[in-house]
Amino acid sequence: MVQVCLNGPRTAADGTAVPLTPESMADSAADAVAAGATDIHVHPKTPCGRDTLSPRVLAETLSAIRARVPVPVGVTTGAWAEPDPAARLERIRGWTVLPDHASVNWHESGAEEVAALLLDLGVGVEAGIWSGTDGAERFAASASGPKVLRVLAEVTDTGPSSAVHSARGLLSHLGDAHGRPVLLHGEDGGAWPVLRLAGELGLATRIGVEDVLRLPAGRPAGSNAELVTAGLVEYEAGRRGAQHRC
Repeated sequence: MVQVCLNGPRTAADGTAVPLTPESMADSAADAVAAGATDIHVHPKTPCGRDTLSPRVLAETLSAIRARVPVPVGVTTGAWAEPDPAARLERIRGWTVLPDHASVNWHESGAEEVAALLLDLGVGVEAGIWSGTDGAERFAASASGPKVLRVLAEVTDTGPSSAVHSARGLLSHLGDAHGRPVLLHGEDGGAWPVLRLAGELGLATRIGVEDVLRLPAGRPAGSNAELVTAGLVEYEAGRRGAQHRC
């Protein structure tokens, strides 16, 4: 599986490749799926470009994207979108249009409660486990762990030469991850090396302007579709490399 992460917390300052309105997100999603993406992760935005868990904005965003693509669509529940854990839960309870899945960062305060609420609503949970945090330890002890849709193993090390080592360390800390599928991805300078490692290991991965703004050769990416196209090539290169070493 190759998920496209359409925008993340990026803003207009990060360039025109970042979709910020429901319509531009839908356009970007449709192009990315045409390029080969099989799942979507999106951050709904306020009119001023801030990440939000607003029921109204979420409904507009999901409806726009689903009108254009047939694949699952997921959203963030990151604490930066609603720092107060109680208010975050209240926002989610107010959702009138539900995503197929939502990411929950396990190192954040209130993660267990958010995950439990999403599961009660019938929303799949992507357990976000960031390197450099205690997320893996918390997830290992979580009662919700065996119920999540998958684990998002997020490598926060952006060093092109060190991210793969950090990725292997994160996977080791995850252990069997409650038997759930793992999606491995990196960010910025570490995005492409970690994506190739995912191919080598046969894990799901993701790519998009949330994670990286440049193509493997260093040129700025013009769109999420361009990143997905390059990502599939790099993933296949990692997979072939693993076969040649066998």
